[in-house]
Amino acid sequence: MPASPAPPYRHGQASPVGVLLANLGTPDAPTPAALRRYLAEFLGDPRVVEIPRLVWWPILHGIILRTRPARSARKYASIWLPEGSPLAVWTDKQAKLLQGYLGERGCMVSVRPAMRYGQPSIASALDAFAAEGVRRILVLPAYPQYSGATTASTFDAVAAWGQRARWVPEFRFIHQYHDDPAHIAALAASVRAHWQREGRGDVLVMSFHGMPERTLKLGDPYHCQCQKTARLLAEALQLAPAQWRISFQSRFGRARWLGPATDASLRELAAAGTKRVDVICPGFAADCLETLEEIAQEGRETFLHAGGREYRYIPCLNDDPAGMAALAELARRHLSGWVDAPAAAGAADREAQRQRALALGASD
Repeated sequence: MPASPAPPYRHGQASPVGVLLANLGTPDAPTPAALRRYLAEFLGDPRVVEIPRLVWWPILHGIILRTRPARSARKYASIWLPEGSPLAVWTDKQAKLLQGYLGERGCMVSVRPAMRYGQPSIASALDAFAAEGVRRILVLPAYPQYSGATTASTFDAVAAWGQRARWVPEFRFIHQYHDDPAHIAALAASVRAHWQREGRGDVLVMSFHGMPERTLKLGDPYHCQCQKTARLLAEALQLAPAQWRISFQSRFGRARWLGPATDASLRELAAAGTKRVDVICPGFAADCLETLEEIAQEGRETFLHAGGREYRYIPCLNDDPAGMAALAELARRHLSGWVDAPAAAGAADREAQRQRALALGASD
C-alpha cells in the first residue's frame, strides 16, 4: 500500500521539520482480542524473536496466541488508566511536552508520538508528516539503551515506510542516550526526590528489561549500555557498591537470559536480611506494563513474601521536567543545522548543567 501523497512541492518553500517519538507499543484495550492482535505483531517481529519462522510460527499461532492473550489482558487491566494504556498516555504527553520544550529553545518543529507495535503506528505518523509536507524527520526511539529488538526494529519500520514513499524525507536517527549526562542527572534527581518523600531504602535495585544472553554474544551492545547507565546513576547518587545492584526482568521462554534476574535478586536480598528496597527501571522512558505490573506489583509481592518489609517502586521519568529538558536537549543537538537556535541552545546547555549539579548534590 503506497504512503499518503505529500502536498504539491513549491519551489523556494521552507521544509518543515518533524520529530518522531517512537516507543515500543501497547494493545488498544485490556481485552484478549486486543492482546491477540498486539502480541501477533510484537512476537511476529524477527528482531524480537530470533527463531526461524518455520519453527516459531507454529508455536506462536498454535500455542502462545491461544493461551497468553487472556492472561496478559488481566495484567493490563490491573494498570489501565481511564485515558487508556499508561504507555500510550505518557508517550502522548511526552510528545506534546517535547514540542513545547523545543519551541522554548527556538526549535520550531512538529513532534508526533508513534508505537512500533499498535497505534498510532510509525507508518501512520510518517504519513501524517508527509501530508504536512515535512521533508526532514528526526527519529527519536524512546529507548535509552540500544538493542536490536527495540531500536533497530524501529529503524526497520521507518525503512519499510520509506519503501512506499514517493519522496523519502531526509532522516536522522538517534540510536541511544544511555550515558547522556542530562539524562543521568534527571534519573538521579528523581531518585533523590523519591527518597525525600518516602525515605531511603537499604538497596537501590536498577531493573532493566531482559534480553536473551545470545544477543550479547552476537554483538548487541544493550547489556553493556545497561551496565554503564547503572554505574553512572550509582556514581551520581554517591552509592557504595553494597547500596545498589543491577538486574534484568521480563524473561520469556526457555533460553538463557541476561542476569541476574530481578525476581531472584529480590528474593536473595530479602533472604540476606535486607528490609527495605527501592526499585527503579532506568531502561524505560515511560511507565508501562513491565514497570507498573511486573515491578511495582509482582516485584513487591516477591520481596515481601521472601521476608522483606518495605518495597518502593520509583516511577519512570514520564513527564518529569528534568527528564523532558534532557530529552529536548538531546533532540536539539541532533536537530543542529536543520533548526538553528544558538541563543536558546546556550540556555538549554546551562539548564542541563544545572540539573546535573543538582543531581550530584551541589548547590546553584
